[in-house]
Amino acid sequence: MNRYFISLLAAFSFGLLPALASAQTVSVIRVATDATFPPFEFFKNGKRTGFDIELIELLAKNMGKKVEWTDIDFKGLIPGLVSRRFDVASSAIYITEERRRVVDFTDPYYPGGLVVLTKASNTAIRQPSDLAGKKVSVQVGTKSANYLKAYYPQTERIEVEKNQEMFNLVEIGRADAAVTGKPAAIEYAKTRPGMKVLDKQVSVELYGYAVRKDLPQLTEEMNAALKKAKLDGSYDKLVHKWLSSK
Repeated sequence: MNRYFISLLAAFSFGLLPALASAQTVSVIRVATDATFPPFEFFKNGKRTGFDIELIELLAKNMGKKVEWTDIDFKGLIPGLVSRRFDVASSAIYITEERRRVVDFTDPYYPGGLVVLTKASNTAIRQPSDLAGKKVSVQVGTKSANYLKAYYPQTERIEVEKNQEMFNLVEIGRADAAVTGKPAAIEYAKTRPGMKVLDKQVSVELYGYAVRKDLPQLTEEMNAALKKAKLDGSYDKLVHKWLSSK
């Protein structure tokens, strides 16, 4: 009897569980984010919110799916997709050719770009070229860090784990400036009168949702859901809510 029970259990484990797992992947999208980047993703009153969060939930609704969220550091998003820890990364990720080599991207869902944030009293940095020889804080694993390495090698990069830490270093004077995404920089400067964002952008970029390369159908479904959201006006409502003043 025990051997019979064990055989049944083994059959269940190795036969039915894959089917159940497959069913879960059909109805649930596992999405990872680093919710420290307002207005795209952040925590407010203990709840995850922001433009990316609401747009992903909207796309999932259009697809007839639910979202299972995971919070990790930004630098772990792409490696996590490669190792199949989750299905999608949603964290204000710029589409780059380097990233395309290991993950897929949805169609771009919002135009962005890198900008310089510094103290309003700083007269030494008036345009991106003035960053040469300056201490510049960036978040590790982001386009900002790689962009400075490639195009502004004379800067002294200070790479930090979290977005807030990057801004704090500028405020306390340990960094002369920070380079980050335009919406987040403007959002931060709005709440800090002593900070400013330079008018001239460092670069122009496009945001996209990163998807595991072995899930091409999911990428197609997300693109279709994004197109629907843009056609029915629900996408514009989210842009107005979170980004209209950016």
